[in-house]
Amino acid sequence: MSELKESLTSIAIESWRFSKVFERMLEKVEPHEQGRYANQYKWFQKKLNESLNQADLRLVNLEGQAYDIGMAVTAINIEDFDEEDELIVEQMIEPLIMNEQGIVKPGTVVLRKV
Repeated sequence: MSELKESLTSIAIESWRFSKVFERMLEKVEPHEQGRYANQYKWFQKKLNESLNQADLRLVNLEGQAYDIGMAVTAINIEDFDEEDELIVEQMIEPLIMNEQGIVKPGTVVLRKV
């Protein structure tokens, strides 16, 4: 991967982390102010995705999906479960990043039982 794409991937991951913090903060803002901040957040997400698309990159969010051992993610709490447990992705710590050729960077997730 080129140095430029590596830098963009790093910025995308940090933007993802910041977005998650911003979403939690937004829940604590007074309801009459939420709309303005939510619109700015949506604009930021749109611009981020446009920039990533221009570089042939995309973030993949797997939250809420059934966990499969073949997913391109590292489950940081997999040892907490038995092999026969049905699991879902509860939280993405780092997003999965893909391009047209496949996986650029695996994601990191937290799992929970269904």
